[in-house]
Amino acid sequence: MREHRVSEGLQWRWCREYEARDGPFTDEPPRLGGMARYEVRTWDSDEELFDLVRAELFSAVVGDVMDKMGLLHQFLPPTIRPLRDDMVVVGRAMPVLEADVFAETGNERVNPVMGQPFGLMFRALDDLHPNEVYVCTGSTPRYALWGELMSTRAIRLGAAGAVLNGFARDAAGVLRLGFPAFCYGAYAQDQGPRGKVIDFRVPLEIGGVRVSPGDIVLGDRDGVCVVPREAEVEAFRRAIEKVRGEQRVREALEAGMSAVDAFARYGIM
Repeated sequence: MREHRVSEGLQWRWCREYEARDGPFTDEPPRLGGMARYEVRTWDSDEELFDLVRAELFSAVVGDVMDKMGLLHQFLPPTIRPLRDDMVVVGRAMPVLEADVFAETGNERVNPVMGQPFGLMFRALDDLHPNEVYVCTGSTPRYALWGELMSTRAIRLGAAGAVLNGFARDAAGVLRLGFPAFCYGAYAQDQGPRGKVIDFRVPLEIGGVRVSPGDIVLGDRDGVCVVPREAEVEAFRRAIEKVRGEQRVREALEAGMSAVDAFARYGIM
């Protein structure tokens, strides 16, 4: 049994490699892939976790570990892209349900929501909490679901971003604000006479992927994945282990190690 020192930001933490090997202590990390793994500490808050994700992780590695956990359908459709390639979003889902309408106001005696311009959109927007992601679906993609003024309000509330199963508008303004918006792209047509928010903070599905309030949403230029709340600790611990192991593999390959030997040694490729 050998001990290894693993860097975690400004902290150092000890972990052990349960492997019958002799020799002096080194700073080489434990091997992964069915062998010994890093011991990664649990974060103390969402802010700490999200900072760690932004610093070290990306959607592909989180998707990979969820595959290994049996969560095989966690990526939203590839049509949902960042409005700018360098945008990253990570936060807790605040799902918003949109529906098509065919007049700006309807029969509010039957359904009070239909008498309100944009339905419950303003209430949903104002209900965003810090580090939450506005996740909207339910309508056809014939109008925009997000814009510059919505971004302005979301930033003031400390929201993390918006993920839309449809379009955004006011793209220049959203980009100027630097607010992470993931969508089909830019399209100016207004939702006013065409769509309404009919509910929020409710479970919904996008492309067969279930999104529940409080799930973690992680998006970058490679896609948007959803980490169920009940799986988040294991998923992010595994992802941290994997990405730190991948760095060792990258260094070994750059130094000339063969792919066969690298996989045999580290269990990662």
